[in-house]
Amino acid sequence: MLEVFKNAKIVNVFTGEILESHLAVEDGRVLGWGDYSGAVEYDLAGKYVCPGFIDGHVHLESAMVTPREFARAVVPLGTTTVIADPHEIANVCGVEGVEYMLAATEGLPLNVYVMLPSCVPSTVLDVGGATLGGHDLALLAIHRRVLGLGEVMDFNSVLQNQPDVSAKLELFRGMVIDGHAPGLQGKDLHRYVFAGMRSDHECVTAAEAHEKLSLGMHLMIREGSACKNLLALLPAVTPHTSRRAFFVTDDRHPALLLQEGHINHLVRMAVAAGLNPVVAIQMATINTAEYFGLKTLGALAPGYDADFLVLDNLHDFRPSRVYKRGILVAEHGRALHSTSDCQEPRLACAMKIAPLTAEMLCIPAPTPVARVIGLIPGQVVTSNLQMRPLISQGFFVADVVNDVLKLAVIDRHHKSGSLGLALVSGFGLTRGAMASSVAHDAHNVVVLGTNDADIIMAVQEIERLGGGVVLVSDGQVLARVALPLAGLLSFGSMEDVAAALQALNNLAHAMGVKEGHDPFMILSFLALPVIPELKLTSRGLVDVPSGTLVSTAVVD
Repeated sequence: MLEVFKNAKIVNVFTGEILESHLAVEDGRVLGWGDYSGAVEYDLAGKYVCPGFIDGHVHLESAMVTPREFARAVVPLGTTTVIADPHEIANVCGVEGVEYMLAATEGLPLNVYVMLPSCVPSTVLDVGGATLGGHDLALLAIHRRVLGLGEVMDFNSVLQNQPDVSAKLELFRGMVIDGHAPGLQGKDLHRYVFAGMRSDHECVTAAEAHEKLSLGMHLMIREGSACKNLLALLPAVTPHTSRRAFFVTDDRHPALLLQEGHINHLVRMAVAAGLNPVVAIQMATINTAEYFGLKTLGALAPGYDADFLVLDNLHDFRPSRVYKRGILVAEHGRALHSTSDCQEPRLACAMKIAPLTAEMLCIPAPTPVARVIGLIPGQVVTSNLQMRPLISQGFFVADVVNDVLKLAVIDRHHKSGSLGLALVSGFGLTRGAMASSVAHDAHNVVVLGTNDADIIMAVQEIERLGGGVVLVSDGQVLARVALPLAGLLSFGSMEDVAAALQALNNLAHAMGVKEGHDPFMILSFLALPVIPELKLTSRGLVDVPSGTLVSTAVVD
């Protein structure tokens, strides 16, 4: 059937023009534009039409809801395609987790393509619920929606030609391989690119972005919940480089999705900062599609999928209508597909935590000086502080007066009793403890607190919930967000999860957490041993630049 969308201002991402014409769609694909008449006609009355937006790198798990609920939230915002890296759920459930994500994204009004997780676990210094080796990836790679190998985070192993990483890179030779190399430069960066990486989403300065662009990498400009890099990187987008840059969210939590938006928010930010609107649309559509080899997406031209947005203007980017293969799937900010009529795929990943005692939480203090994880506001990178914390009976202890708290990362996959201990400065909590089963990337239980009793209670409540985020004080659970699906996702709505998490964060601020800190976000990234400088895993305190385990006590 031929459908014609009359009197449209069509954004042509190939030429940068805006064409005042009629858009013709036949059998879900664009037929063309011009003097068309169809069996069904819609008068757009001079509104803009542009291709559906594409998120070039996202962990769906960061939304903390099922993929179907994620689609209900982002499709009305203009996102019609995402490139997902399911490494969060893979670290918990392995192959079964990736298979769940592929099954759960079938039949949505949203294209979900997958980049297979390259580093499960993220490094040898971490222990999660599973390991994905080359054989596992080879079996998963045959799926029709798998495009390549996801962010190769363990760049030290790449530079050292470690056999396991080299074998994975060789397996995906000829497919898309995404990079992840924060701060890498010079000859090390050359070697990393030589090994096959073709993109990076970890740039934090325009100079870093320019160097990576100059070596042939594609620039993923990220604006997520944890890392907000868009404004800093826009100066690297020039008439010479813009077609090699595109937008990604990486991690975007429920509240931000609801309050700000998804890729449409990044486009809006870029345009408000002075970027040409058509260039911004290119970076949200055709640039991404071409990088990933999606030959029928990202443009409105003959033979391309009729995934498009109807916009009132080119500055606020709030679609009045969203079409997927010519079918109206969202209107005036509301999804038109149901989330309740499809059965959720099964996934069995139980919480397995060994009993925790106060004795297990003792941090020996053979010297008065300790390595302390220093928080940096608005960043997931940390500093490596050397401090003289409070000592009691030969052990380092929390000291709320000087804003030093105890941190633990506890195995929740194997019931081994394995745990790492450290000290953190800069969080601000003055009483109680906060724990989460969302702890990148191994997703063990991470808990931060002022005293051992509340730390133990917080971990016990996580186990009782089957996963989630909790806040306790004086032996009482004050707030909780249950995440029973792999300890990462809720079966509830985006709105309910956002409200529960916001209430927990607000309470944490009332208990002393510094303004400007997102308590849940900070806690979830303290266990990621590929982001400098100090991080904690269930194996111990990690000095990220050297890639080694170090003691809390500084011993000469």
